[in-house]
Amino acid sequence: MSIIANRPLHALGVCDQVAALDAGEVSSVELTQHCLDRIKQHDGSLNSLICSDASAALAAAAAADANRQSGDSAPLTGVPLVHKDIFCTIELPTTCGSRMLESYVSPYEASVVSRLASAGMVTLGKANMDEFAMGSSNENSFFGAVENPWKRTAVPGGSSGGSAALVAARLAPAATATDTGGSIRQPAAFCGVTGIKPTYGRVSRYGMIAFASSFDQGGVIAASADDCAAVLHAMSGHDPRDATSSPEDVPDWPGALAKGGGLSGLRIGVPEEFFADGLDEGVAVAVRAGLAEMEASGATLVPISLAKQSLGISAYYIVAPAEASSNLSRFDGVRFGHRCDNPVDLADLYERSRAEGFGAEVQRRILIGAYVLSAGFYDAYYKKAQQVRQLIASEFDEAFQSVDLIAGPTTPTVAFDRGAKSDDPVSMYLNDLYTVSANLCGLPALSMPCGFDQDLPVGLQLIGRAFDEERLLRAANHFQQITDWHTRMPEVA
Repeated sequence: MSIIANRPLHALGVCDQVAALDAGEVSSVELTQHCLDRIKQHDGSLNSLICSDASAALAAAAAADANRQSGDSAPLTGVPLVHKDIFCTIELPTTCGSRMLESYVSPYEASVVSRLASAGMVTLGKANMDEFAMGSSNENSFFGAVENPWKRTAVPGGSSGGSAALVAARLAPAATATDTGGSIRQPAAFCGVTGIKPTYGRVSRYGMIAFASSFDQGGVIAASADDCAAVLHAMSGHDPRDATSSPEDVPDWPGALAKGGGLSGLRIGVPEEFFADGLDEGVAVAVRAGLAEMEASGATLVPISLAKQSLGISAYYIVAPAEASSNLSRFDGVRFGHRCDNPVDLADLYERSRAEGFGAEVQRRILIGAYVLSAGFYDAYYKKAQQVRQLIASEFDEAFQSVDLIAGPTTPTVAFDRGAKSDDPVSMYLNDLYTVSANLCGLPALSMPCGFDQDLPVGLQLIGRAFDEERLLRAANHFQQITDWHTRMPEVA
C-alpha cells in the first residue's frame, strides 16, 4: 500500500516520511523542496522562521538521497526539520530572537544540531522565538511577532512559538524547541500540535544558549507523539560536554510505540487544583472529554491533590530570572553581541550596549533576578523560592507513589490575541500556571491536542516520573490512535 496515497507531501509526519523514503516513493530532495516552497509561500505572513538556506538544505537532501542509495543511512536520513534559533549552528546565524545577537554566527554547533545531522535530518532553517526564550506569546522577538496559523490575530505561544506555528502550518514535519517553564508545551497547545519536554538532563544543553540553567531543556514539537518519539530518540543521550547531562540509557521509544498496547492498568492522577479558578470553561470541557477517552480505553482516573503547585509560578519567577541575570551578564558588547556606537568609557559601553541589545521583557527579568540575588533580599526571595521548589518536588514524588501519570490542561485558555496581555506581565506569566512545576521538578511532560474552544486548539498535558518518557509517549500515542485531534490542520495547511 502506498504511504503517500494521494496525500500532499506536507501532510506526512516524520514517521510517514521515513516510510515513504524507505519505500522509494519520494526522495529527500522532493520533500525538502516541497517544504521550501511552502516556506516561501506562507512564512511571509506567519513569520515563523528567522532565517533559512535553501541551497544548503537541498545539498544536504541530495547527500541524504545518495546515502540511502548506498545503504549508508540512519533512521531519519532525508527528513527535513527546523531548529529553534537558540541552538548554535555553524552555517546559519544564532540570534535567540534578540538584537543582541542579530548577526552572531557560532564557531561551534549544539549537540542537538550535530546529533540530528548525524541521524540524517536536513536543516531547513531557524525558527523564530521570544527573545532569549523569555515569553509566553512570541511577541518579544526582535524579528517580529509570530502569527498563529489557526487565527492570524492570535499568538502562537512562546517561547517556541515559531517552532509550533511552522509545524502546525506544515511548513516542516518537526522542529526542535526548548522548555524552561512551558515553552514547548504552551505553544504546542496553542497551535494544536504535540510537544514534549523530556526529563532534565535527558537532552544535552551544550550549544543551547542559556536562559535559566537549572530549568532549560531541549525537546521536540511535531504533529504526533510517534513523530516526537523518533526525533527525541535521535537527539537524546549523555554528553560529556554538558555537566548536567544524564548518563541514563535512552530507551528505544520508537520501537516501544511500534509494539502498540492500550491504556489498560494505567493510573492517571487528575489534580483538583488543575481545574480550579482561572481555567476557562471551554478548555476544561475539552480536557475532561480527552481524559474520558483515556478512561474508556482502560486507564483509571485517580483524583489527587497538588496543593503546593499553585506556588510554582511565584517560585519560578524568582529563581528563573535570578539565573537569567547571571547567564546574560556575558552579553556586554565587548567580545560578541551588539555593541553601541562611540562609547565614551567602559561603563557607557556596558550600559548602552545592553540597553540597546536587550528588549523590554529581557531587561525586566534581568532586573528582577539581580534584585532577588542582592544582599538583603537573597534569603527573603531566592532562598525561600528554592525551598518552595523542593516542597513542590516532594509533593510530585508523593503523588507518583500512587499514580503513573498526572494529567490536566496545558494552558488556562486557548490562544489569546496579540497585544491582549502585553501591558500586564503578571497576566502573561499566568499562562504558565500548569507548566512551570514540571520544570521546577525536572520532570518529563507532554502536550497533545484534545479538542477546540472558540475554534482554537486545546492542549492536554501529561506529566511523568523522571526518565519515564516512554510511558508519556505510549499514552499519548494510544490517545492519538483513538482520536483525530492531532490530524486537524489550519486552513493554511
